[in-house]
Amino acid sequence: MRLCDLLFRAKFVCMLSVRNYECSTHDPEKWLELKLQKTASVNQHTQGCIGEESEEKVRYSPVYLDGKMRRFPAHFCKNLINFYLSFNQYDSARLVLESIPDPVDISVWNGLLAAYSKNRMYREALLLFRKLVLYPHLEPDDYTYPSVLKACWGLRGVREGEMVHARVLKSGFGSDVVISSSLVSMHAKCDRFGSAIKLFHEMPERDVASWNTVISCYYQSGQASKALELFEAMSSCGLNPDSVTLTTALSACARLGDLVTGRRIHDELIRIEFPIDSFISAALVDMYGKCRCLEKAREVFEQIRQKSVVTWNSMIGGYSLRGDSHACLELFVRMNKEGFCPTSTTISSLLMACSRNSDIRHGKFIHGYLLRHHVEVDIFIYSSLIDIYFKCGKARYAEEVFKIMPKENVVSWNVMISGYVTVGNYFKALDIFHAMRAHGVTPDYITYTSSLTACSQLAALEIGREIHKKINKIGLDSNEIVMCSLFDMYAKCGALREAREAFDKLPVKDIVSWTSMIMAYGSHGQAHDALQLFHELRQLSLKPDGVTFLAVISACSHVGLVDDGLYFFEQMMHEYGIKPGIEHYSCIIDLLGRSGRLNDAYSIFKSVPESKLDAGLIGTMLSACSLSKNMKLGQEMAKLLIQIDPNDHSNYVVLSNLYASVGRWDGVKKVRVIIRERGLKKNPGCSWVEVDRKIHQFFVDDDSHPQILLIYKCLRGIGMHMGKDRSHDRINNGMSFHD
Repeated sequence: MRLCDLLFRAKFVCMLSVRNYECSTHDPEKWLELKLQKTASVNQHTQGCIGEESEEKVRYSPVYLDGKMRRFPAHFCKNLINFYLSFNQYDSARLVLESIPDPVDISVWNGLLAAYSKNRMYREALLLFRKLVLYPHLEPDDYTYPSVLKACWGLRGVREGEMVHARVLKSGFGSDVVISSSLVSMHAKCDRFGSAIKLFHEMPERDVASWNTVISCYYQSGQASKALELFEAMSSCGLNPDSVTLTTALSACARLGDLVTGRRIHDELIRIEFPIDSFISAALVDMYGKCRCLEKAREVFEQIRQKSVVTWNSMIGGYSLRGDSHACLELFVRMNKEGFCPTSTTISSLLMACSRNSDIRHGKFIHGYLLRHHVEVDIFIYSSLIDIYFKCGKARYAEEVFKIMPKENVVSWNVMISGYVTVGNYFKALDIFHAMRAHGVTPDYITYTSSLTACSQLAALEIGREIHKKINKIGLDSNEIVMCSLFDMYAKCGALREAREAFDKLPVKDIVSWTSMIMAYGSHGQAHDALQLFHELRQLSLKPDGVTFLAVISACSHVGLVDDGLYFFEQMMHEYGIKPGIEHYSCIIDLLGRSGRLNDAYSIFKSVPESKLDAGLIGTMLSACSLSKNMKLGQEMAKLLIQIDPNDHSNYVVLSNLYASVGRWDGVKKVRVIIRERGLKKNPGCSWVEVDRKIHQFFVDDDSHPQILLIYKCLRGIGMHMGKDRSHDRINNGMSFHD
């Protein structure tokens, strides 16, 4: 007999029994109770197999006969409620409960409350509880509160949860381990981690569920190390962790990169032959992957007989962290063959792997897969696509993705702004920033950080100041990352007073921020302030690094403090044990060259290993020769530069200027001929000016500006006034070659 026929017969029996109840001289109630219990028992063994037809026929139950509600004794109604609950007919069960004149049996209420909470009908559960407490002779018991508290955290009802908590304490159930554990869970799920942890520590007796909740609290709040401490404490209390405990502990190890603890937990599970389910398996793969132990991760992964999507994602994510796009795609193909559909996490991990090693070919393959299979793309996948195209230098592709992606989320705009900053297109980065505000999207700290970086590179001080006002207005002036970017912007724009104010307001000053402030002073000719700041740095526990000394020596070079610069160079090597790099030697050569000590500079140059192979160092030496007008040594340096890169236009320009500085016009002519014969061209020059918080950009032979006629008219006027001075300079200093 089919199940639907069996259920229909059960309903029919119930209907007949109610009719007989009104006219029979037998004891119909007891007979009907047995039938109801038998029918409910059958359903418990066959739950989940009810067809639409049988569920429709359930509605024709005794409750609705003749268009009115029948009233039955309480014990009969209790069985009828259970009968309806066994078929998930919650409204019918509620109507039966409401038909009871004085429902003083708390178990009837508990059954319906538990059913509501179990099936996520949280609002209905709380409404029922509010009715329950209106009955003066009806008291909630230790079965009532867990269901009600679950409904509270299901709705994130903090206020309702606090009221239930107060009632629990008032009724004397505060020491019940199950209710206490439910209270801890309620506070935790409502994001009241502090209250949850406090309640946990006040519990006289703790069960595994309460330990799991608090361990999860610490993990979710970013305190993975504290979560592991509690995991160890739980074991020392003699409680055996369950799957939830172990999954959270392994996830904490993954977040901390704690391979030792993670491996120890795994070894213990093997030793005690703990049944490893899909959640623990996925956590193990994720832990080993994030701890860069991919061989072990792969071993655990291959041992899993029934892999889940989470397991596949964990394994792909491990290879993604290494940037191994080939291994990621190999697993991706296997995953598809075994019938698993990739999720957003899968695709994001694949794209992250391609981005890490700039694998544009595989990145395009994933993009093509999304288009061919009509995969629903979310904001994270769009962002990953834009990121990989920018990382691979394909800004045009990134722009095309941005055109079709939703723009209501700040993430969409952030990835474009940071992408343009990454590739050095600071103008477009600020254009996107302004367009974002016009679109009505509120910037966050990431937006401001990237935009301030663009301002610092363009010296767009007015736009930077405007952003600073916005930062103060929305309360981001306490954000360390934003304030560091703000300070860097002011420093690079030469606004030293504002840079120092931002520097002094930094909540934490690390060696990078100290170095940036020293560099700002030095590059703008305030070497004494730079040295004073370096002295203050040395009084602290922070240890200057090679970049800090580079900033100090550079500051000395800008104002001609030769002896001080040499002193700090020696101090760096001998007192701090920092080995000089090419950049340090280049700075010292520049320092000596500016002061006319060319021979000392050349001695330093020759002492550097493989100095004749570094174009930057040779270029610095050539500039020193130009300042001293040492033709012989300058020609030698220029030849070295041309040997390294014979197609670099700037090398010939420097040599030509050296010839011009000593009046060797024949040499200038020869250099011009070489440039023309080799077809060398200088990259088009670009300049910009900030007027009224708007940046105006100009290129060579550019007439696209809307006010170009007025600009040329002004330039002609300036040229006429400068003509006399320019002629005078050429006569006295000789002609230089700057094209």
